[in-house]
Amino acid sequence: MRMMRWALAVSVSAFCLFALTHYSVSVHAQTAAHAAYKRNLVVPIKSSTGQDVGNATFEESKDGKQLSITVKLKNVPSGNHAVHIHQNPVCDAPAFTTAGGHFNPDGKQHGMDNPMGHHAGDMPHNVSIGTYETGDITFKVDYLTLEPGATNSVLGHSIMVHEKPDDMVTDPTGNAGTRIACGVIPATN
Repeated sequence: MRMMRWALAVSVSAFCLFALTHYSVSVHAQTAAHAAYKRNLVVPIKSSTGQDVGNATFEESKDGKQLSITVKLKNVPSGNHAVHIHQNPVCDAPAFTTAGGHFNPDGKQHGMDNPMGHHAGDMPHNVSIGTYETGDITFKVDYLTLEPGATNSVLGHSIMVHEKPDDMVTDPTGNAGTRIACGVIPATN
């Protein structure tokens, strides 16, 4: 009888140890998967002549529900300018047409005010550049991510600054005019 109790105690202890270890490994794996990718990235932005005009900093919230995109520009003409995420990770000067159209994985129309929805690459505001040809803006969006492989990930695309402001409704470009500066967002972070 004593031997059976001892065997049962050893079995229960072994099971508890196995369960605790398995649970701990499982929780650690889930936490590691959630934190497996970097949640920030800085992308340099260049003009059509190759001049440094600033950068875009992408920073994702810890819960992955919001992406902040801070664009800091210099040596850009005064006025309001559209900023978009474009489909291709290519910034061939001078026209930057190799960047393709706006990032649009859901096949929607252009513009934050468009009743048909907006491109994933559309930003909610224009950046204002002052008389000293500098300006910055931070966009906080819940429809983009830095998660590799996600359909709404900005990785493997480009960020574009346009000559004019985005009117927020005209499909497909918001009447934003010429592409004046571009930055390649790498496919891996």
